[in-house]
Amino acid sequence: MDRISELPDALLLKILSYLPTREVVTTMVLSKRWKYLYTFVPTLEYDHNSYPDGEDRSFSRFVYSSLLLHEAPVLQVLSFLLGQNTGAIDIGVCVRIAIKRHARLLNIEIDDTCSAETINPVILPTSLDTGCTMLVSLGLTNVVLMDSSSTVSFPSLKILGLQSVKYPNNESVPKILSGCPIIESLFVERCLGDNVSLFVVRVASLKILSVINLSDNHADGILIDAPSLEIMRILENTEVFCGIEHNMPKIETANVCVTCNRTEKILSSLTSLQQLRLCVMTSKVHPPEAMNRRPCWNEPTDVPSCLLSSLEAFEWSQYEGREEEIKVAQFIIRNSACLKNATFYPKSTDPTEKLEMLMELSVSPRSSSICQLDFGRGTPTCHKIATPRPCWNDPSSVPECLSASLETLEWVRYQGSKEENEVATFILRSGRCLKKVTISSTSTDSDKKLEMLKELSLSFRRSPTCQLAFN
Repeated sequence: MDRISELPDALLLKILSYLPTREVVTTMVLSKRWKYLYTFVPTLEYDHNSYPDGEDRSFSRFVYSSLLLHEAPVLQVLSFLLGQNTGAIDIGVCVRIAIKRHARLLNIEIDDTCSAETINPVILPTSLDTGCTMLVSLGLTNVVLMDSSSTVSFPSLKILGLQSVKYPNNESVPKILSGCPIIESLFVERCLGDNVSLFVVRVASLKILSVINLSDNHADGILIDAPSLEIMRILENTEVFCGIEHNMPKIETANVCVTCNRTEKILSSLTSLQQLRLCVMTSKVHPPEAMNRRPCWNEPTDVPSCLLSSLEAFEWSQYEGREEEIKVAQFIIRNSACLKNATFYPKSTDPTEKLEMLMELSVSPRSSSICQLDFGRGTPTCHKIATPRPCWNDPSSVPECLSASLETLEWVRYQGSKEENEVATFILRSGRCLKKVTISSTSTDSDKKLEMLKELSLSFRRSPTCQLAFN
């Protein structure tokens, strides 16, 4: 007897929402009971990888037919992962469906394995700017945004991911963010030629910010005004400006890896900072260019309040022991009354040079009597450098299970080591079908657990429906 068919529609739709859309549609042949049930499933996820090479037309026909036949009044998830021949799919139709079905989560991704020479740029219609009023989460990858005279309106949006997006002009980012009045999380990975020189983030409601720029993008930098921010990661690969307009009193954890000529301003703005990961790369511009450049460090007249009252852990990645770096390090050590650990990860591999840097810092006065000074080995997670790891090397290609099938991951006895973090972040950014990742830690320290959760929460997630939890 077919007992599954006797289940109520609501439960069957819940079960079907966990299956790939291609498999959901095939249930229509089971019986009359199932013939139209698939058209009400609230989750639609289209992945060109589910079709063999050369079957792009079959994939596009499947997308169109299932979209047009769908009748669910509200779509909880609408996701598109498209390949090279994206011209076969009209993105405008996809966006219209998202608007018509009041999509809550929308993800549009163009496969980044495609070469720039063979792929046609995917330009999003301007209707996306104002039509998706119920959207809570939006993820865009390798797409082009159009210039629009109309205002942007995402009144319900809380999570926004912009990966390798090209914008119309320098004013596009502030315009988008101004239309997101309750946004809480912003994840950005910039690309070469994104048409934005100064990346401006002015959002009163923002709690989590991650901006990564590892390309040779000749941008001016980033300007931040987010007074509600709690977690921040800024990772830059080039010499750019990093500015903070107003204090951010709620930040307890910051990960700043940027060539920055206003380090003292950053320290002064993070008034409640407890943990800081820093990578301040000094300028390598030689005279006469250097004559007109502001020094990397100006000692502030007043000690930042985070040093006097809250900073407990401090890490410096890619430390070179240059004059400006020494001044910054000594200032932090000399004024941090609550500092427990100061760890430096030197860029040099010369043991003699590393010893000299350690000795130079070890004689610096310390405000905290319990401060431990250490030179760490390897490279911390705040700055990803493509060097061999003792336990983990990213594979040259993503394993098939991550790109096509893995939905649930549970990690037991997680300790948060550098290698474990790299494995976890690789799985998160590669698992296209992931729905839930549960981390069980061996630590009994609640603060350490919270730090591990914060660190992983900043990692980019390939799956728009992936939920991260600590058991």
